[in-house]
Amino acid sequence: QVQLVESGGGLVQAGGSLRLSCAASGRIFSIDGMGWYRQVPGKQRELVAGITSRGRTQYTDSVKGRFTISRDNAKNMVYLQMNSLKPEDTAVYYCNAQILGNYDSEYAVYWGQGTQVTVSS
Repeated sequence: QVQLVESGGGLVQAGGSLRLSCAASGRIFSIDGMGWYRQVPGKQRELVAGITSRGRTQYTDSVKGRFTISRDNAKNMVYLQMNSLKPEDTAVYYCNAQILGNYDSEYAVYWGQGTQVTVSS
């Protein structure tokens, strides 16, 4: 079984920082792209940041210059450093990864359970 587990969410004042972590575990052969999404009630889940296995990154416009995604391939982890947080960043943040399991023939997409980030004004 493969699973993703997020940590690091919480309540922070506007202008503050949080660091989200996501650990992939289980019978993993390889991990391709990893990313962070977020969702607020009544809206679709949106991509916040993504990172390829070689470290190429992409960000949604609203977080550019404030958020940084990184990964540790040896530990099967992905991180999201969030600085200069704004109330509009409030959402449930989900970790996402494309993983090839030990006994699989193709990559599958996995999601974490989500972690709440709340930014107060």
